[in-house]
Amino acid sequence: MKVKTDVFLVLLIVAASIAAAQSVPPVQSPGPETPVNGYWIDPTSGLMWAGKDNGKDVNWHKAMKYCQNLRLAGFSDWRLGTIDELFGIYDRSADSPGRFGNGEPNYQHVKGSLFLTGVQWSSSQRIDDRGRTDDFAWFYDFINGRRGEEDATNFSGRYANRGMRALCVRGPVK
Repeated sequence: MKVKTDVFLVLLIVAASIAAAQSVPPVQSPGPETPVNGYWIDPTSGLMWAGKDNGKDVNWHKAMKYCQNLRLAGFSDWRLGTIDELFGIYDRSADSPGRFGNGEPNYQHVKGSLFLTGVQWSSSQRIDDRGRTDDFAWFYDFINGRRGEEDATNFSGRYANRGMRALCVRGPVK
């Protein structure tokens, strides 16, 4: 009986040694969630977001046109998100890598690790005292987590609309 126990212990030790020598190093965390194939689908709303904004200063009309002309992931029905849709992807605890307009790295508080390079125009326009839309449109700042409004028609490249970008959305995805 003692011989069987000793053989069993030797076999167990040998098997453990072989397993340790062949063991795979622990799996490294892949890091934050990133957009796949250039887009991200928000599991909460079902909206499909482009993985990055347009990357350059645009006025509101050019932002709208950029999204209408976008062809991404086999879809052509992209649009500029509403102010509420943009607010819906704000996450104070998220630190998604992005860039300022001057190329300097920064972090934006946006879900889905979307790559943003400025403040994002929305498709929502301001309503005047007569209940009509005027020349101002809403934008969302994912660094500071705030909404604002800006002249949608003026574009000097120097002051008005500086750092304003187009982040496109489609959906909801079914």
